[in-house]
Amino acid sequence: MNIIKLNAIPSTNDYLKELSQNTKLDDFTVVVAEHQTKGKGQMGSVWKVEPATNLTFSVLLNSNFFDLQEVFTLNIAVANVIHKVLLSFELSGVKVKWPNDIMSYNKKIGGILIENNIKADGKIHSIIGIGLNVSQTDFGDLAQASSILKSYEKLIDKKELMVKIVTELKKSILDLKKNKNLEWDYYHENLFKKNIPMTFELKNGSKFTGMIINVNSNGQLGIRNEADELLFFSLKEIKMLY
Repeated sequence: MNIIKLNAIPSTNDYLKELSQNTKLDDFTVVVAEHQTKGKGQMGSVWKVEPATNLTFSVLLNSNFFDLQEVFTLNIAVANVIHKVLLSFELSGVKVKWPNDIMSYNKKIGGILIENNIKADGKIHSIIGIGLNVSQTDFGDLAQASSILKSYEKLIDKKELMVKIVTELKKSILDLKKNKNLEWDYYHENLFKKNIPMTFELKNGSKFTGMIINVNSNGQLGIRNEADELLFFSLKEIKMLY
């Protein structure tokens, strides 16, 4: 396993992206940092962590493991791997919140950001960014944020956690085409708030009650409203109020 260890950098995703453009790297090369000063989340949001308390790393995929129509399948495979690894540390109440937040009960303890780039030869170049709150305890005014230590009073070794995730991720990606349906089934089984009536808010501020039913192959969230209509929403079109 090729692991590049750094102290403080703006973003492991950006560092690995730039490095891979100038250097030939093997698939599953890892860049891990003790502190990300400008870690990124979905749609340009910022992932803030305390130095040395959490696990922030990125993994390179430079081969044609999947096609453009299966981009979200990679997202769910990564989320599933993290879910399974956390369960292996005997952590309870772990769920995956659409599209790819890692939850401990109602608190967010991790997130995933996958950046894809289609090359001239048609191959999809992917940078998988993973952040897990391991031992941070102060989240300021972020009421819905937590960590493994804060939620479970359990201190997990960051290197052991990362190596286990990358090892399982490699197995999962190599078998992704064969196990695609199983990955989708697992993701839906562990989807946060699935089949539970709750309130959602649209971009215009209007609210409605519905239930999460599924996620489609394009990565859109399927919600059944009170009129029994199954509606699909993309990221940032809808907010879950819980």
